Amino acid sequence: MNQQNYFDNAATTPLDPEVLDAMLPYLQEDFGNANSLHQLGLRAREGVEIARNQVANLLGSAPEEIFFTSGATEANNWTLQSFPEVAVSGLEHSTIHVQALELGYGFLPNDGHEVETDGEQDLTSVTFLSNESGGFVRASKPEHGKFHRDVTQALGKIRIDLSELDLASMSAHKIYGPKGVGALYIKNSDPIEPLFYGGEQEAGLRAGTLNVPGIVGFGRACEKASELMDADWAHAHRLKECLLNGLDNIGDWQSNSPSDSVPHLLSLSFLDLLGESLVVEADSLGFCISSGPACSSRSNELSHVLAALGVPDDWSQGTVRISFGRQNTLETTAALSKVLVQAVKSLRSAGRRA
Repeated sequence: MNQQNYFDNAATTPLDPEVLDAMLPYLQEDFGNANSLHQLGLRAREGVEIARNQVANLLGSAPEEIFFTSGATEANNWTLQSFPEVAVSGLEHSTIHVQALELGYGFLPNDGHEVETDGEQDLTSVTFLSNESGGFVRASKPEHGKFHRDVTQALGKIRIDLSELDLASMSAHKIYGPKGVGALYIKNSDPIEPLFYGGEQEAGLRAGTLNVPGIVGFGRACEKASELMDADWAHAHRLKECLLNGLDNIGDWQSNSPSDSVPHLLSLSFLDLLGESLVVEADSLGFCISSGPACSSRSNELSHVLAALGVPDDWSQGTVRISFGRQNTLETTAALSKVLVQAVKSLRSAGRRA
């Protein structure tokens, strides 16, 4: 698969070569445990602390407010399970939505991408940016309790204002970093319940040997995202406009992404089709897109996010998600739009819904 034909960057991004270069020494000669006191351990610890500063610089926090995890899934679960009374929005990633259903948390009302917070809980969690529509989810800081936001899809794409946030979750692999590493921002390093016990790592809140190469890669990815943020935004905007312009000659389709959404992510619905069929058809022609978040792409259930946004079922089932990255070009984006037109016409003419 040519990376230029990969348009599923909201699921994961390709590892940046400069990020890999930063990681390699910690996979080879500097392989020490970051909690060891010998020279190898101290060099590993230095790499971790440099990365902590790089993540903090991108986020706009103090380094001591960054706690490394295995990713946003862990950070989300850690946060929600640290508070007795929790309310979440209906627009959340499955790592929060499913947990809320399992543990009986309350759901907050929303009007499109506007979420109404009531401040009656110990923790309110509202995603910063919809991982399905790319729309900014707006919510006011509750008067009572802590305010948490999953900023995974927003990190590195826009400057995030932490002034109203108490906690924020994020992952490295959405910004050209490695998989299996992320972080939880905790304002003022205010302790919450430890996630794991048995070690002093991460100020005693998250025991376990640190994934030094992954953390170093996360830091370098954050540093590069800060350098390229404006250029990435402009590039994604050009690609998004190119794709949409190529869909003019097919009917019965709609965009579920609001006009002020980030340009990196586009949700499209095609009436009387299944999104999975379009994904398979595009894949057979050499292009990677998705029918939704990778965490739930094999589920037959319709998207709870699109339902919360008011997208009717007959449109929701025909939804694909296209997400743009640095490696995509105008040429491959124009080619993808032609593939989508071809696939939609072919599936409709064949009367295929699956």
